[in-house]
Amino acid sequence: MIKISINKQILEYYKNNELIDSYSISSAKNGIGEKNNSFCTPSGKHRIHNKIGEGLACNSVFVARKFTGEIYSSKLFKKYPNRDWILTRIIWLEGIENHNKNTLNRYIYIHGSPDEVQMGVPGSKGCIRMNNEDIIKLFNKVKINENVIINL
Repeated sequence: MIKISINKQILEYYKNNELIDSYSISSAKNGIGEKNNSFCTPSGKHRIHNKIGEGLACNSVFVARKFTGEIYSSKLFKKYPNRDWILTRIIWLEGIENHNKNTLNRYIYIHGSPDEVQMGVPGSKGCIRMNNEDIIKLFNKVKINENVIINL
C-alpha cells in the first residue's frame, strides 16, 4: 500500500503494514481537489489502475502515456519548454470513492520528473512527481490494484 502525505510531501510504501520505503514527492501546486481541470491532487482512497514504462531507460519521455522515443535532456527541455515532463515510469491512479471517481479520467499519475524539479514542495499540475531513481524503485515494488491513500 502507498500512503501519500500532502502536508509532508512524502510518499510511504508499506508491505504487510510495515513501512518499507519513504520518498520525497511534489504534489499539485494548486493543492488538494477533485474538480476537473483544477490542476489539484485528488484526496482519498485510490488504487493503481496501470503501470506504464517497465524496462524503459531512466528519463524516458511520455506524452499521453506513450513513450515518445525521446530521453529527457536540457536540449530537449529548451526545444519544448512548456511540456509537462512525465518521465521514466507512470503509475496511473484510479479513485475508488465517490468524490474522486474522476481521478482516472483526469490522468492523475505518480511519475518521474526532471532532476531539476524540486521535491518536497508542491509544484505539479495534479500528479505526484518523484525523482527518477525513486519512481523506478517504487514501480518495481507495487502491483496493479494496490491501494493508494492520499491525505493531508
